[in-house]
Amino acid sequence: MVSAILEGKPDKNLILVTGRAHPKLAADVAKQLGIDILETTAYDFANGEMYVRYTESVRGADVFVLQPHSTPVNKAIMEQLIMIDALKRASARSITAVCPMLGYSRQDKKHLGREPISCRLVFDLLATAGADRIMSVDLHASQSQGFFDGPVDHLIAMPVLVDYVRDRLDLSNIAVVSPDAGRIKVAEQWAQRLGGCPLAFVHKTRDITRPNHAVANRVVGEVKGKDCVLVDDLIDTAGTIASACHVLKEAGAKSITVAATHGVLSGPAVERLRDSGAREVVLTDTVPIPESKRWDGLTVLSIAPLLASAIKEVFSDGSVAELFDTYPTHHGQGFLFA
Repeated sequence: MVSAILEGKPDKNLILVTGRAHPKLAADVAKQLGIDILETTAYDFANGEMYVRYTESVRGADVFVLQPHSTPVNKAIMEQLIMIDALKRASARSITAVCPMLGYSRQDKKHLGREPISCRLVFDLLATAGADRIMSVDLHASQSQGFFDGPVDHLIAMPVLVDYVRDRLDLSNIAVVSPDAGRIKVAEQWAQRLGGCPLAFVHKTRDITRPNHAVANRVVGEVKGKDCVLVDDLIDTAGTIASACHVLKEAGAKSITVAATHGVLSGPAVERLRDSGAREVVLTDTVPIPESKRWDGLTVLSIAPLLASAIKEVFSDGSVAELFDTYPTHHGQGFLFA
């Protein structure tokens, strides 16, 4: 195992470990950092319980535990908790839980009485297990960082996605579209990064008593004849995005490019996206997207360069926030494709 030694501070060691949820992403991050992943023994017992043990000492090291909370979500979370607990008991100096996609992030508030705030619970579990810091990409609501009593590095995938879209569309004819009013602030940031292009959103109604169910009604804003970029943080069953695509087509959109960070793609998602009329769907690999869920109109961008840069900044006591001031200047460099 090759760990990283911080120049001028030979007492600091960076160690990257990973669970079994997304080993390819971990390998890509390790490659970007120029280190090896610490070998970990991990397996399931017959009753579903998990076992984890590290093959080398982690005493005094700054350890980053990379594990997206992908399907099956509960298993991914539990494995990460066990890994963190093992590190804490093995005297790691600091432990950062790197959760490219944080499970339960959509359950960040109460809509009805007697409901849990499950996102808060996940943060509490990570803290109790021994995490000193949390790193994640595009939380569903940025204010949920307040659920953790410690540093939270909230990374944004927008620069990665914008850089890709900018190269492939005519900037003079783009309109950025939010799939609902709740994501309009994110769409505004997209519009600014694309040179101040027009903005629109799809008016949507949602039945809070039915999961993954929403109805797109109409477009607010001018999209006729425009190359629309429909942006969101997460695509699960793709009902919202597919409905928004159909509404945009009816409103006269010239083309539709869907861009999102987390490609969960549950159930009928792939079929819905293929039939949505979108010219291209662009996702990042914060969660694994198997070959069985890929099609010709799908592009998957690697989030590894962004994660590696953030890990390096945290390890060297640098500024994670400054990454987003400089990241677009890396155009054409270090953007890997999954």
